[in-house]
Amino acid sequence: MMSMLQPLQHVQNAAARLVFGLSRSDHVTPTLIQLHWLPVSYRVKFKLCCLVHAIHYGRSPAYLMETVQPVGTSRSRSGLCSSSTSLIDYSVPWLCTKFGEQAFSHAGPATWNALPNNIRTVPDPLKFRKLLKSHYFSQA
Repeated sequence: MMSMLQPLQHVQNAAARLVFGLSRSDHVTPTLIQLHWLPVSYRVKFKLCCLVHAIHYGRSPAYLMETVQPVGTSRSRSGLCSSSTSLIDYSVPWLCTKFGEQAFSHAGPATWNALPNNIRTVPDPLKFRKLLKSHYFSQA
């Protein structure tokens, strides 16, 4: 997936250089931070998490809600201790190919499950987005 994101990252870097009048040899990361622009790979994760957050709190269309399943609703995992205690994890489907990891039904739950619980439990979408962006800025 990185090979698909690289051209987009180059465009974002060029846009940041254009806004600040930087030369091609100048480092662009501090400029991206100053503009509050997440790198493209983190922006994709941000958007995935926002969609799963909307699903989790019932603010998304039915067709999206049907693509992900909470861990406790899976018949094969209903006996697990985690199924009764963790209502915010979503099951990540098993795949035969690496290409399938790009599907929302896999990438959404995988990205959501990787978030810390203190971010996932925030019901307010604006506060969630703010905490999520801060979380990804700290990783970038």
